Amino acid sequence: MPGETDRRIIAELAARGYNADREAVTLLASASDPERALDRAVEAAPPDAFKITGDHLREVVEGDTRDSPRTPTTTPNPDPPVSDAEGSDSVADGGAVTPVETKDRGDDSVPTTNEPGGDGERVPTDPEERLVDILGDITGQSTGTGEYSEFVTVFRDRYERLAGKLRGRVNHRPADAIQSMPGGSDAEMIGMVNDIRSTASGHWLIELEDTTGVFPCLVMKDREIADLVNELVYDEVIAVRGTLADDAGILFTDEIFFPDVPHTHKPNTADRHVQAALISDVHVGSQEFAADAWSRFADWLHTAEAQDVEYLLLAGDMVEGVGIYPNQDEELDIVDIYEQYEAFAEYLKEVPGDLEIVMIPGNHDAVRLAEPQPAFDEELRGIMSAHDARITGNPSTVTIEDVSVLMYHGMSLDEMIADLPEEKASYDNPEKAMYHLLKKRHVAPKYGGKMRIAPEERDYLVIDEVPDVFHTGHVHKLGFGTYNNVTAINSGCWQEQTEFQRSVNIDPDVGYAPIVDLDTLDVTARKFT
Repeated sequence: MPGETDRRIIAELAARGYNADREAVTLLASASDPERALDRAVEAAPPDAFKITGDHLREVVEGDTRDSPRTPTTTPNPDPPVSDAEGSDSVADGGAVTPVETKDRGDDSVPTTNEPGGDGERVPTDPEERLVDILGDITGQSTGTGEYSEFVTVFRDRYERLAGKLRGRVNHRPADAIQSMPGGSDAEMIGMVNDIRSTASGHWLIELEDTTGVFPCLVMKDREIADLVNELVYDEVIAVRGTLADDAGILFTDEIFFPDVPHTHKPNTADRHVQAALISDVHVGSQEFAADAWSRFADWLHTAEAQDVEYLLLAGDMVEGVGIYPNQDEELDIVDIYEQYEAFAEYLKEVPGDLEIVMIPGNHDAVRLAEPQPAFDEELRGIMSAHDARITGNPSTVTIEDVSVLMYHGMSLDEMIADLPEEKASYDNPEKAMYHLLKKRHVAPKYGGKMRIAPEERDYLVIDEVPDVFHTGHVHKLGFGTYNNVTAINSGCWQEQTEFQRSVNIDPDVGYAPIVDLDTLDVTARKFT
């Protein structure tokens, strides 16, 4: 992380309304009197400047620096390899570390490399042009005390809201009404998955529960819909259609329906060319935090090439946290949680001050672990006040330039990947697990396991409105694609592989920043390692 002098310089410049490139910070820190040099640099800055650069600073501090400025402790590799999202290697031209641009994984385009800088510097944009709205934030709305009745309330709310999305597709009969129907009757039911088990003959028995009771539904192993049973998880809401057995004690199921995203969904787009950078899992405080990659990302944002990036959306895990997994303390660079957030705030100051920043918490952050997670408390907000970032809960829907972005950290992705067949969801393709959450219209459908769900008056985890973009993190893998015209992005991380990750066979995708063109919803993944 930056030295104390560097941090003071960055903080002081930010307080005066300036950013600085890395060369400028190095020159200021190398001056015999850094504070005096900083004052002179600000006085000499052009009237319209927003960033102190090494070029116009060099004359100001000439003769005021030590005999030899600080030099890097390592020699850069003249031909550093970079990896794209598919794991193939390429070499940067001219010896510079370059981000890799990777189009949507759903197409056959070939990754290309571009110089990270571009010509010229970023010109500050007018924040008055920004259009930002936040919905679904639990912050300040939590009422749960953990009483049993509150769990009943939240699951009843889930059922009613998701059942409403299915009633147009089936003629729902309550469980108690179906029980009184004669054998051989056609029946349709909407219910929450209460149990899934196989019979001695290899068929599937699904117990569906509604507000009146439970009814068993049998899916024969030789039916096409048997493959859909592999997609089911406990506590999700589905609909079925079939025929009652002769004794009316079971429903032979012919069709299964999910709340799903309509195939006719048409996403909103911005009416001007503007971009958003979507990142997550920064993990400042870890010994494996990729500080160099972060600085290259921040430096790139200051260039003309990143001129159209006006929004930065962070989907949780700003810091490494404390006590998250066994023996984590042995892998911490910063052991105090508040100092971790202070360090994160310093790194956040490296990005341009004209960016509109939105942040939600994750499971490593200092908020409650149960979802939905309220936003950071006032003390942490005060620490992370750089650039006046908007801080909201997990999950939240953030609308920017008329494009709705569902931001969810992604704890439930672990459950989905564990429960679904590998071809349907895996850590190597996290976007596929996201597709299933969209299909179920719920970001965390399964209760129990590793997931902790807080009982509230309503289920904040239901996906009421179809988003245009679905943004998650948590699994430290890069993946993106489209599902029924919804752009799904898992944005990788900024933390190299830890011992714990190695023990559970997680190979992270480090230093990626997916960039979304809000006017077209095209995605480009840029790599900074």
